Amino acid sequence: MYASDPAPIGAGAASVRGLGTNRTDDPLLARVGHTPLVPLRAIAPSGSEGFELWAKAEFLNPTGSVKDRAALEIVRELLRDGSLGSGRVLLDASSGNTAVAYAMLGARLGFGVELCLPRHANPQRIAQIRAFGATIVFTDPGEGTDGAQREARRRAAADPARYCYPDQYNHPANPLAHYRHTGPEIWEQTAGRVTHFVAGVGTGGTISGTARFLKERRPSTVVVGVEPTGPLHGLEGLKHIPSALRPGTYDATLLDRTVRVETEVAEAMQRRLAAEEGLAVGVSSGGAVVAALEVGRERPGAVVVTVLPDGAARFGDGRGP
Repeated sequence: MYASDPAPIGAGAASVRGLGTNRTDDPLLARVGHTPLVPLRAIAPSGSEGFELWAKAEFLNPTGSVKDRAALEIVRELLRDGSLGSGRVLLDASSGNTAVAYAMLGARLGFGVELCLPRHANPQRIAQIRAFGATIVFTDPGEGTDGAQREARRRAAADPARYCYPDQYNHPANPLAHYRHTGPEIWEQTAGRVTHFVAGVGTGGTISGTARFLKERRPSTVVVGVEPTGPLHGLEGLKHIPSALRPGTYDATLLDRTVRVETEVAEAMQRRLAAEEGLAVGVSSGGAVVAALEVGRERPGAVVVTVLPDGAARFGDGRGP
């Protein structure tokens, strides 16, 4: 069970530049969350499809992804309990989006950031992380984010005085961000009409925290996770859970089913979202919409909400729109 009200940041923040007692003290950080819920009327015309399809535009967060929510909540908790401060460096592993968010927060609030990423991480993400002044440690691309996690753990254990290692894959503030904010936003934006919630599974924080809130409001809410079809895939940020290190932030008991999506099918939907809806989003967003369409077509009258985790600007290899 999560607490519903965020705790104020306490004395642990004293050695970090520019942060007051609440995240809204900073006008940039106050822009995290509160993203619009947009109808996908071309992809799923309500008159012909028989259900409503809505998407949370998370690419409108300050660094362009849903991971701003979890990164900010984690940093708030680290500052509140004093784990981050006195010159300690925030160290974590990421596939890219959380790394960018951490790097921005470090630059904004004045703490050091070191990030372990697979060597094949997107070049635009790498450039953005470096622009924010964070240090990158590259890991074996064949091991994906699992290898990045192992390297981060090794470094944290070797020098605990230097590093503050929150481990986004296991930190409770990750799903808590979505329980406190994403879920309530969706409930309010749909006036409580949401019947199905569909989201990709990476760390599991977005789907677990949001699902817990929505199911508390209406236990019959159907929650659907989206995964790649196998361990080798192009859906950046998503995990094939059966073959990966299982994140502690992922609560499978909250899911009613899982839909697995082929990379090529997700890429095709990514292009459709740009051409037909005017939404330049990443390939994982395409996968989420593919799954949401499948779910909605099975339930006439459903109000299906999905998440568009990031924008196409993060994908500079020519596969996007």
